[in-house]
Amino acid sequence: MLLAIDIGNTNIVIGVIEDDVIRFEARIATDQVRTSDQYGVEIKNVLEAYGVSKDEIEDCIISSVVPPVFNSVKTGVIKVIGKQPMVVGPGLKTGLNINVDVPSQVGSDRIVIAVAALAEYKPPMILMDLGTATTIEVVEPGNMYLGGVIFPGVKISLDALTSRTAQLPGISLDKPKNIIGRNTVDCMRSGMMYGTAAMIDGIVERIEEELGHKSTLIATGGLAQFITPLCKREIILERDLLLKGLNIIYKKNKR
Repeated sequence: MLLAIDIGNTNIVIGVIEDDVIRFEARIATDQVRTSDQYGVEIKNVLEAYGVSKDEIEDCIISSVVPPVFNSVKTGVIKVIGKQPMVVGPGLKTGLNINVDVPSQVGSDRIVIAVAALAEYKPPMILMDLGTATTIEVVEPGNMYLGGVIFPGVKISLDALTSRTAQLPGISLDKPKNIIGRNTVDCMRSGMMYGTAAMIDGIVERIEEELGHKSTLIATGGLAQFITPLCKREIILERDLLLKGLNIIYKKNKR
């Protein structure tokens, strides 16, 4: 079994993959204060909660966009499974032609998502990851990764709004009943949800104008299931792109 871990700004995704099938996917909070021992205990507890023994783990692959947390998680993994994990970064084979100014600066999660999408869909593609940040990737024929767009995620925008205004409350991110809100909470909810959906629609339209053609649209990330139904364009929802991509990259570089 392969232990696949993606360290994000808000959550750490932990999954176990066996024969290309995801056995389970779990999330724990990203915490820069936790030690490697604490992360090791968390990972061991997650495995046991899903009925997987640490002795069944044959190898591990890690992707991270949070450098201060990476070493603690990596060391915690080594303490649990006794193996040095593979790390997504420069030098690994991905099958992508990365055509950006500084390839080493592209977030590993963005690369992993593109690799996973290419295994199931044909380019041209526009990929969206709706998490702490909302990232958009452009992949053209020939597996050409052209870069994309990054803007604040829904929760970052909501936190900024509530923390910088005296009378606006914290709200849950439920689907608004109408675009025109009739009370403060509904107005905020409409702005967050439909605002993000409209931003995605507008950016996709501009990207396709720049490219000169339409693309397949694919979305992943924790908030994708709530935002994409509000978009005007048809967007394919793929919840497990990160784990699928980590599995593919691991197999391409298996020791």
